[in-house]
Amino acid sequence: MSSHPTELSETSSKVASQRLWQEVCRDGLGGEARLDRLDGALHLWAFALAGSGAATAAEAALLSPDEALRAERFRFERDRGRFIAGRATLRRILASYLDADPRSLTFSYGPAGKPEIAGPQAAAKLSFNLSNSADWALLGVSQGRCLGVDLERIPETEDLAAVAKRFFAAAEAAALAAYDPPLYAEAFCAIWTRKEALLKAFGAGLSLPLDGFCVSTDPRQPARLLSTEFRPAEARRWSLLDVALEPPLAGRFRAALAVEGGPPVCRCFRLA
Repeated sequence: MSSHPTELSETSSKVASQRLWQEVCRDGLGGEARLDRLDGALHLWAFALAGSGAATAAEAALLSPDEALRAERFRFERDRGRFIAGRATLRRILASYLDADPRSLTFSYGPAGKPEIAGPQAAAKLSFNLSNSADWALLGVSQGRCLGVDLERIPETEDLAAVAKRFFAAAEAAALAAYDPPLYAEAFCAIWTRKEALLKAFGAGLSLPLDGFCVSTDPRQPARLLSTEFRPAEARRWSLLDVALEPPLAGRFRAALAVEGGPPVCRCFRLA
């Protein structure tokens, strides 16, 4: 795969495609995860969370005491391993941008639990957001721009109509009801990831109800924030984009990105 950066222009309505993901070796982060490589762009990192027991032990050594305590609270070993892998990889990637030891990073948390880099490294104004679903994770990194990402596996058996009725805005639920299978599940997931990405970008978490704003519902059309009940001007403040994933995620997962300001130039990487 080419070593040249893969970029999307600011006119793009969807971030990345299969041919635009650049594979990066986990030992070669320093070649791409650098502040001078950001230069106003936004980086997306996709990586698997599955690993061997030995890898998990090495990753666990990178965690802070509070992260280790959170890991111990998981009931199932599989979920514990995924959490450890996600936090360790997050630390490695962010530390590469900051030219720091992954173990030295400290985080502060907003009112809704959104993490930010704290301590001396906060001066770099590195913004990030991490999402995981099943055994995959997606990390967004920028400098000086609030952002949110969401990755979700397309559901197969859940009662999606009941979930939509409970959490989506009435207009979204009505539009969703018009779709026939199999597009129904993908449309549901498109709405969910678009809304979750926005919530995470807002830094509001579930303190802001999902039915308090409307997004576009057609998974085949560009993602858009259509309206908000809490602050109408917010619809013009944010850019909302779908992320086109590559195999083995394509067709099984949906992802979305929300970022403050105009549509970003994005560079997309997958850890090998």
